[in-house]
Amino acid sequence: MRPTTWRTSTHLIVGVGVLAIIAALVAAAALLTGSGRGVGGPKVPPPPQAVTAKPGVVPVADSAATPTKSGLAAALASVVADPNLGRLGGRVTDAVTGEELWSQFDDLLLQPASTNKTLTSAAALLALDRNARVTTRVVAADQPGASGVIVLVGGGDPTLSGAAPGQDTWYHGAARLSDLADQVRRSGVTPTAVQVDTSLFSGPTFAPGWDPADIEGGDIAPIESVMLDAGRIQPATDESRRSVTPALDAGRALATALGVDPQQVTVTGHSVGSGARQLAAVQSAPLIDRLNEMMNVSDNVMAECIAREVAASMQRPLSFAGAVDAVTNRLSTAHIDTGSAILSDSSGLSVEDRLTAKILDSVVQAAAGSGQPALRPLLDLLPIAGGSGTLSDRFIDDTPAGSGPAGWLRAKTGSLTAINALAGVVTDRSGRVLSFALISNDAGMSGRTAIDAVAATLWSCGCVA
Repeated sequence: MRPTTWRTSTHLIVGVGVLAIIAALVAAAALLTGSGRGVGGPKVPPPPQAVTAKPGVVPVADSAATPTKSGLAAALASVVADPNLGRLGGRVTDAVTGEELWSQFDDLLLQPASTNKTLTSAAALLALDRNARVTTRVVAADQPGASGVIVLVGGGDPTLSGAAPGQDTWYHGAARLSDLADQVRRSGVTPTAVQVDTSLFSGPTFAPGWDPADIEGGDIAPIESVMLDAGRIQPATDESRRSVTPALDAGRALATALGVDPQQVTVTGHSVGSGARQLAAVQSAPLIDRLNEMMNVSDNVMAECIAREVAASMQRPLSFAGAVDAVTNRLSTAHIDTGSAILSDSSGLSVEDRLTAKILDSVVQAAAGSGQPALRPLLDLLPIAGGSGTLSDRFIDDTPAGSGPAGWLRAKTGSLTAINALAGVVTDRSGRVLSFALISNDAGMSGRTAIDAVAATLWSCGCVA
């Protein structure tokens, strides 16, 4: 089941405290006591009193007290010593000033898991128009003797859906293969065969350090420039294994929709000519919507394809290596030092990926601070503790102080075997916004609980004395 998205705007404020919204129920209007006949007629109830509620989102004052380094270190000492954390790299920074308030092995290269997507999203916000869409086309084959042959041209949109008309798609605002088929039929061309042009992406379709078993597990698919529902076998559910031949499957689905023998589908790495007649075209949702979905559910396929959009904007190869080069270089031009990063992909699924807590925190702090306004929407993309995405079921336990950091903390998660990571922002008890990054490798059985305890301490501390 798709997690509920709870988004709040952080475009104009440094941080937000998502307060408990006080709902006031208005008393039901009094029942009419008369029948409408007789003396006086029906009694008209008085108008209900106006409903008032405290705002659910309020700005955070820059004047809020900043935690002292000694106070924060003392508060964190016991929770960061939990052996379930294994090797912990961490950094906490004042979101406004950029001052480092606490660190532990923040230069240690550790496996970041899906917090790597924070870099991918940041680079996309810097390099691309937030309203950018990806186009998937169908053209008539331009080679001699190819009458009736149509070509499905991959534009790099993994959200293109094979869902039937009227059926929900997994991705909001997704383009549909059925629309392509309808346009081809209206073009007057009678297809006899389908080719699939996957030439946009180059290099391997599987990243170094990926486990092929993750295809069956539903976490990934070979990255090709045309695929349906990010390679899902069942288009409208996340509980689905992925295809090992997503481009071929897309071509066969188009052929079936057009009444063409699916066996007459071939995948080619050769690009169609620029003069090929276009028969149909559909577009993805805007970039900002795709980033929101990618970050909320931690979608690996979307991350890899969006990173290739960044690569295209920077004239890098549209490959795993080219995307990594583009992402890290675009961040470097925004004065975010990524020099020590060792990355094999843009999603964080590779066991070969290595980042430091300092790099991760630098990205988040740049979004929360004032130096890179183009990065501010990154804060909107982070799941909300106890409220949305991969944090919807975390930080919700009752505490003596109340509901804990639910609503006060936003972070990208990272989870693999014995690996837990968080990178985001939190508003502490004094009202100060802090950015933070925590990476735990070689974690114990309670590693996730242990890293959440560290983040929760940042919220409860205050630590101004």
